[in-house]
Amino acid sequence: MTEKTALLQKNDEMDTLSNDYVIRVLDSPDAVNADDWNQLLLAQAEPTPFMRLEFLRALHETHCACPATGWSPKFFLLTQQGKLQAACVLYIKTNSEGEFVFDWGWARAYQQHGLSYYPKAVCGVPFIPVTGSRLLATSAPARQLLVQVLLQACSQLGLSGLHGLFADAADLAAFQSQGMLLRHTVQFHWTNHQPGYASFDEFLAQLSQDKRKKIRQERRKVADAGVTFRALQGCAISAPDWDFFYHCYERTYLEHGNAPYLSRDFFARMASDMPEDWVLFIAIQNGQQIASSLLATNASCISARGTNHQYFPERVAYGRYWGALKRVDCLHFEACYYQPLEWCIRHGYTRFEGGAQGEHKLARALLPVTTNSAHWLAHPQFFAAVDDFLTRERAGIGHYVDELNAHSPLKARQTGDNGRD
Repeated sequence: MTEKTALLQKNDEMDTLSNDYVIRVLDSPDAVNADDWNQLLLAQAEPTPFMRLEFLRALHETHCACPATGWSPKFFLLTQQGKLQAACVLYIKTNSEGEFVFDWGWARAYQQHGLSYYPKAVCGVPFIPVTGSRLLATSAPARQLLVQVLLQACSQLGLSGLHGLFADAADLAAFQSQGMLLRHTVQFHWTNHQPGYASFDEFLAQLSQDKRKKIRQERRKVADAGVTFRALQGCAISAPDWDFFYHCYERTYLEHGNAPYLSRDFFARMASDMPEDWVLFIAIQNGQQIASSLLATNASCISARGTNHQYFPERVAYGRYWGALKRVDCLHFEACYYQPLEWCIRHGYTRFEGGAQGEHKLARALLPVTTNSAHWLAHPQFFAAVDDFLTRERAGIGHYVDELNAHSPLKARQTGDNGRD
């Protein structure tokens, strides 16, 4: 690949690769054909709504993920005989904000040695710690070629490294085939075990008595406070509902001393461009709205892909955002876990992902799941040091997951417990 610096700085530049592949690198999602991108996404094993071009475009056009916030997008498109064979979005980062795979220690180590860790390259979705297809490709060879192109571009631009975040199995295989290092992190997910729970009470019956009792006590506290909920999906979420949600969301961020990553304009784009992927829960007390939580789903991916696809479309919900205007004991648990889980059971969703971190989720029957990322550092000595660190960290993560599973709320079921308190 020649003149790669120019290729990455100017839209619509092209260069021919082996096997008649042509690569195009674009600075804006507006220059990408949405149908081609989304159809390629739907052909992957783990498509998520967060990799739809509409979602990425909304992040970019509302300036949530843009150079000013540390995210400079580059859309890589590999075509062969005019057909899109592989694609991804690469972000050139000037910080580590909004990634959820934490490398602050690596950045400090670079600084201590008089080296620059930023800019670096990230292959992932800004602010979204959800595993899914990152390297969209029609075949494993095309996916591996895409990784080669990314690594060459990073070297040519003098970036400190490449980081593929929350990658699925096919992506990890491609990253590792090119010598990138594997890293594990832990999240907590809930599974609606087949054939699916008939009710929330049936789900509770699968828990140990102490965990079941704790959840019922927490729900009772919210109910006794006179709090009720209404759930809205898709186009049923009105503009005033979105306004109320954003007021709660923004206030909660500000109370913790941070500005929210996402703007009201971004959510307006979601309401207009991807309405079916969102579910809003609003808490009401004495006729007043006091809190809300927002759930994302893969409904658009399911409806667009259909049941005849080679990959069965599993229904997945993603716990995303919440906020409250008033403090009520256990309201967070009700709004962010119990209401969504009840909704998932009612609508036949098989998995609920609780987001990054949070051991408290284990007591609410969200079990530990290992998530994966891949990393390459240009500096040979730091690459070797990180390789050694990750080897030890992976072992530690394995022990940590084993310890968490030993305290699973689903574990103590051979005691004759009939699920009644």
